[in-house]
Amino acid sequence: MVAGPNTRRYHALLLIARNPPADRFVLVNHLEERVTVGEQTAALSANCYPGVVHPDGYRHCRGFSSHPWPTWTYAVGGAQVVREIFCPQGRDMVVIRWHLVEAGGQAAKLIVRPMLSGRDYHSTHHENDGLYPGVQGTGPVSWHLYDGVPVPRAFYSGRYRHAPEWYRRVQFPVEQERGLDGEEDWWSPGEFTMDLAADRSAYLVFTTEPVETVDVETLVRDERLRRQRMADGAPGSDRLVRSLWQAAEHYLSDRGTQKTVIAGYPWFTDWGRDTFLALPGLCLVTGRHDVARQIIETFSGYVSQGMIPNRFPDAGEAPEYNTIDASLWFVHAVGRYLDYTKDGEAIRRVGWSAVRAILDGYRQGTRYGIRMAEDGLIAGGASGAQLTWMDARIGDWVVTPRHGKPVEIQALWVRALAVGQELAEQFGDKAYAKRCEDDRILAIKSFRARFWYEQGGYLYDVVDGVGGDDASLRPNQIYAVVFPGELLDEKRAQQVVQVVEERLLTPVGLRTLAPGDPRYRPRYEGGVPSRDGAYHQGTVWPFLLGPFVTAWLRVHGQTEATRRQARAFLSGIEQHLGEACIGQVSEIFDADAPHQPRGCFAQAWSVAELLRALLEDIGEPGMPGH
Repeated sequence: MVAGPNTRRYHALLLIARNPPADRFVLVNHLEERVTVGEQTAALSANCYPGVVHPDGYRHCRGFSSHPWPTWTYAVGGAQVVREIFCPQGRDMVVIRWHLVEAGGQAAKLIVRPMLSGRDYHSTHHENDGLYPGVQGTGPVSWHLYDGVPVPRAFYSGRYRHAPEWYRRVQFPVEQERGLDGEEDWWSPGEFTMDLAADRSAYLVFTTEPVETVDVETLVRDERLRRQRMADGAPGSDRLVRSLWQAAEHYLSDRGTQKTVIAGYPWFTDWGRDTFLALPGLCLVTGRHDVARQIIETFSGYVSQGMIPNRFPDAGEAPEYNTIDASLWFVHAVGRYLDYTKDGEAIRRVGWSAVRAILDGYRQGTRYGIRMAEDGLIAGGASGAQLTWMDARIGDWVVTPRHGKPVEIQALWVRALAVGQELAEQFGDKAYAKRCEDDRILAIKSFRARFWYEQGGYLYDVVDGVGGDDASLRPNQIYAVVFPGELLDEKRAQQVVQVVEERLLTPVGLRTLAPGDPRYRPRYEGGVPSRDGAYHQGTVWPFLLGPFVTAWLRVHGQTEATRRQARAFLSGIEQHLGEACIGQVSEIFDADAPHQPRGCFAQAWSVAELLRALLEDIGEPGMPGH
């Protein structure tokens, strides 16, 4: 996108969620821009077509900055043309501005053609006779593309000429690499012609909001000030902290009158597991405690049979309850909220009944065979179901089923029982607190007896599975060190961290399977079956650096030297912020060097867990946790 062309179907200028965070539509895909300064005319934009990039605006680009928002500088006719793009916070609106610098008194003319589609964000758009080709209004203008599709409107400087054209066979190379439909047609309604001068900017504002006017200068001033306040609020001097601090806000979204978390861009909505794994890093260490409470309240209203939803579908169908860990992450997040706020009354009001329902649901048994076994550990699994975060499935093939008793689920269960005990004691329910304590002691005893894999010097990934005990070397065991609870003695905790560091750690995250395993996949590439088959079979996940840093410092102790070493584990992520989605952390990376970023180009728990570890575990004096 920095060079100009849209390379994914998800790239767009105006993409809105009609029912946030779902029901998303791509309305304005792109702009084609050409500017004349003196006797020279040059393109500023670029698109990919079969075998060619046209026009060639990237050849004239002389600079790019992402601060305070994406800004390009182009050299044309001895002058420089600057383009800025930003979305005002909380608005269904995008603002594009152009102005001249170093023009030597010259004026310039800019012609801009918007490219529209009006489609679901997962699909592609193709030339058809059903699109309404007309225009409404003169300033602003709007285009009613299809029935049932939000209507984009444009406020602009200059003049508009309605002259519809189709731009055919636009290519999306990243989609093609992923084995998906990577070609579409765009409809362009007409041209905006604007004058540029050193003292006069040109602008285009696209929106679906029913406003009559826009004040671009006020929008610029207010958004610049808001972003500066956000940057100034970051604690300490660590550049990575400051970058992730600013990245975190982009994942917080409305769901009805409450708040939720977008799991990742460009294609995820809100997922239960992702939301509560990410909540401490997005909301608690950043001081957004009210948002955290609202998120807890949102999901509390959807508890069913002792489970919170794994996913809210895009189109608003019934939530999906097909995860063994999301509900336990919910309880953990409630506990962390209480750690930060000490607001027991808020938890009594919006979270305690959900916590009890989850604990009781797991004890009694719920969907997919999820239940507390006689040994106090949590078991689960059903044919064709993928219940843990390692959830890839290709048709009827569950790539990593992990049926039985997965290691991180036991750590989460022991943690959930501790939270339940603490809350019950605080709310005066001594009998329930004692029950949680007894179950916790039993689970710890059983874990210590069952999960140590002596031959490898680490923990089984799953015990009591369909095929017996699974000794695959995976990163899930790190959570047995992260959560306090006497799951491991000091020696074994050190061994777990050491083997993970030696076999799974990379500069950008932890591998999901150790090299040397016959199922190990070094690269996440190709079509859907190839990619899903590699998703958790070696592919690196950066969010796991968060618990790794926590565990590493837990066994090595908190000193200035150990904190420096822990910070060094994140240096690869710091370099990554300048690639893929600038300023964000990707979902995954290839297992083998050079660890190409893959998957979603911006992932909530990737940002959140790194920020949490930086502030709570590594930190500087005065930071949260220190």
